[in-house]
Amino acid sequence: PKDASIYVNGILQGKGDRLLRLPTVEQIIELQMEGYAGYKTTITPRDAMTQVLKVRLLTEDEARMAAMKPSMVLPEGHEITLITPNRFQMGTSRREAGRRANEVQRNVEMERMFYIGKREVSNQQFAKFAQGHDSGIFQERKMNQNNQPVVNISWAEAALYCNWLSERNNLTKFYVTERGRIIGVNSKSTGYRLPTEAEWAWVASQSTENIKTRFPWGENLPPPARHGNYADQSASNLVGRVIFGYNDNHIVSSPVGTYPPDPNGIFDMAGNVAEWVNDFYEIPNGTETKDPLGPDKGEYHVIRGSSWMHGTITDLRTTFRDYGRQGRKDIGFRIARYAE
Repeated sequence: PKDASIYVNGILQGKGDRLLRLPTVEQIIELQMEGYAGYKTTITPRDAMTQVLKVRLLTEDEARMAAMKPSMVLPEGHEITLITPNRFQMGTSRREAGRRANEVQRNVEMERMFYIGKREVSNQQFAKFAQGHDSGIFQERKMNQNNQPVVNISWAEAALYCNWLSERNNLTKFYVTERGRIIGVNSKSTGYRLPTEAEWAWVASQSTENIKTRFPWGENLPPPARHGNYADQSASNLVGRVIFGYNDNHIVSSPVGTYPPDPNGIFDMAGNVAEWVNDFYEIPNGTETKDPLGPDKGEYHVIRGSSWMHGTITDLRTTFRDYGRQGRKDIGFRIARYAE
């Protein structure tokens, strides 16, 4: 760029688009321009040889995006994908069949890009953090296979796993602890954490390609064949209510990522296991919020998504909200983190 300032070894040499004669030793070349990300490189001039340096400076926003990888695979086996959210509406209308009173409609402004796990955390991954954990059995059906989602964990155990993952990947911990107990969060951290409820809801709302529908697959029951792991007819002897005319070939939890992903490439946002999210539970008042982390304190935490135990209109809907404190046979989690 003609207006970019040129620095050689930190000394201003004038504006861009000019010829420099430099000693034949290694030189540090920098280009700077207001409103653009800088550029820096090292070159070694050669006798009787003209070297041409062609540079297009990126705007600050372009540089931010270029620095973020669209997806990453962690050493622990997690694959995370970059999400760029925007403004959307959480909750649903009072007229929707199956709606619960805690699904209050409110507008949410999402500005912070984030990464989210493509799959739910598996027993094998969680065992690296808590070797003695056993997801157990349900009605003589195993829940503790390596590739099944980890269950029977409390919200605190899931959050502490995220801190452990941050430490292993040299990131600042998101959850603030005191004597092993979580006492708060560091909202400026880019360490691993549970998805916020708003993040989870935004990703779930994209499951039908930007068309908001009552269920993750559309407006009506049953789901398409092998859409996900719900309470199907094969589980009729284990759970109270099942989906008539649907069979997904798994009675309890299935291996993570068994069924097709959503348009963002994310698996099991519906079905398999419900998921802990970051937020303390409350009934929203309908006020518009920006990048919400939820209440500062509370007795319970929010649980989102349906599971292999769910088969009713109420709990199969995308906007269904549950809450709890202790683990269950059908609650797991996935990881997330802010991108910057």
